Amino acid sequence: METLHVFLREKGEDAKKTHILFECRVDKEDRDLELEFRRVCDGNNRLGKSLPFEILMADKKVMSSGLQLADLVARPIGLSTLRPDQPNRAFEVLKQKFYCDGGRSSAGKGYEGVGMKVFPAPKSEKPR
Repeated sequence: METLHVFLREKGEDAKKTHILFECRVDKEDRDLELEFRRVCDGNNRLGKSLPFEILMADKKVMSSGLQLADLVARPIGLSTLRPDQPNRAFEVLKQKFYCDGGRSSAGKGYEGVGMKVFPAPKSEKPR
């Protein structure tokens, strides 16, 4: 969410309310997610500032095109993290789309810890 805010600031859209959609799971997980979401938006983030985001929870039955797209990209991203030495053609395409250090001219490199963050962070990597 911090990186999203930085991206929106670059585009001059950071003061506008932005809705972030999550797929519902079970009640306790949904409540925990919403609580943490609100903490981050209230300033408990690396920027130390309030973020103008609003949470939306969608049932799996909604058939949202955005959630379907998220499902399509989640597997290649997860596999690249869990099995970095395994060939992954889908991830090679996707990594060109991540927010990167250096902007669009650096597409496909400098995305680790910027446009793609892994939590918990590996011990050798400090979060940005």
